[in-house]
Amino acid sequence: MNRRSILTLLSGLAVTKSHSITPDHMQAAAQIIQKQVDAGILESAVLHVRQGKGTFQQAFGKAGNAEAIFLLASITKTLTAAGVMVLADRGDLRLTDPVMKFIPEFNDGERKQITIEQLLTHTSGLPDQLENNTELRSRHAPLSDFVQGAVRTPLLFTPGTKYHYQSMGILLAAEVVERIVKTPLPDFLAKEVFTPLGMTRSALGLGRFKLQDTIRCQTEHAAPESGAGDPQAASWDWNSSYWRNLAAPWGGAHGTAADVARFLDAFMHPSGKVLRAETARLMVQNHTPGLTARRGIGFALGPEGFGKNCSQQSFGHSGSTGTIAWADPATDTTCVILTSLPSRISAQTILHPVSDVVAAAI
Repeated sequence: MNRRSILTLLSGLAVTKSHSITPDHMQAAAQIIQKQVDAGILESAVLHVRQGKGTFQQAFGKAGNAEAIFLLASITKTLTAAGVMVLADRGDLRLTDPVMKFIPEFNDGERKQITIEQLLTHTSGLPDQLENNTELRSRHAPLSDFVQGAVRTPLLFTPGTKYHYQSMGILLAAEVVERIVKTPLPDFLAKEVFTPLGMTRSALGLGRFKLQDTIRCQTEHAAPESGAGDPQAASWDWNSSYWRNLAAPWGGAHGTAADVARFLDAFMHPSGKVLRAETARLMVQNHTPGLTARRGIGFALGPEGFGKNCSQQSFGHSGSTGTIAWADPATDTTCVILTSLPSRISAQTILHPVSDVVAAAI
């Protein structure tokens, strides 16, 4: 660890001296990340941890400072779900409503059975990505083309009978919001979620930010559906102007680690600024009993996938660009790790090891 990193580390720890976030644990967590930077494997990262009244944050590599803006990838799904639940609080929709109530053309066969809740819990039967995902992205298709594809694509199973991670369900949930409020989802989230929570450096899509204001993803390690570093995919991969501006409701949000932590805290300590307390609690309860994964409304539920010492109450989400964010009400802890290294590599080398150290520190 270089001198600058050590000074940053000690600066961050100073505010946590009297709390249970210990310097030794946070140094161990930071060293895991710094080791990957020093080895030339990781370009950029930010770690943000809060436990009780103590907060630690540190930037690594090209991130420069802890306010660096990252492409959040699938953490976006939790933001979109919060937007849906704003409308549930207003009485504009219910989780039990059939999707076809708001998207009338979504009415073929078993689609008639699919509810808003099933879209948000990955139990609708829709696929994760469309078969022609690469073709759509390579021609810079608008989101409306993805919506049309999701409305027509074959279901993988009878709705409600299985869990299958599916970005297209989140897309249709976003479409429901837009049809109700007659406003683009990025604008709706900015007004109803980001601003009330003080998430001043967050946006669905780029919003008021410029591409050069954000951290570059290391796309050479990306998944095939995201280009996998192929030079021919440069016009539509994670770093492209097309993708960063598309505002995909399943993976196109940008934000800082501190902003993501603010969002998690809104469910740990509901203030009523965005959602009623009972609605916030509902989103982090298990809605898929008996199925292969524990899912809340938009959230994954722990402890699996978060720190090894996390409780059954923990919730959060990860992202394929190399991000993870989780909260544990049992210890009043939030942990956000944003990196530029896709999770195909960083999950096992950074995201889970650091989460384990943080969870063990409490």
